[in-house]
Amino acid sequence: MPRGDKSKYTEKQKRTADQIAESYEQRGLPENEAEARAWATVNKIDGGGKKSGSGRRVSAAGRKTETAL
Repeated sequence: MPRGDKSKYTEKQKRTADQIAESYEQRGLPENEAEARAWATVNKIDGGGKKSGSGRRVSAAGRKTETAL
């Protein structure tokens, strides 16, 4: 998959990115910067494109936690 390929994103993620990009453009950002920020926001919210398999969440026991010193 080449860099910038959006085929692994769901339709909902694509719509969200479009709406966010429009909002940035209304605030005066150039189109390419607005699109880049929109996809960064979608990635932050959802953690990237579609994930295969169900139950992708990691349980609390499976996470590394910092211990208090």
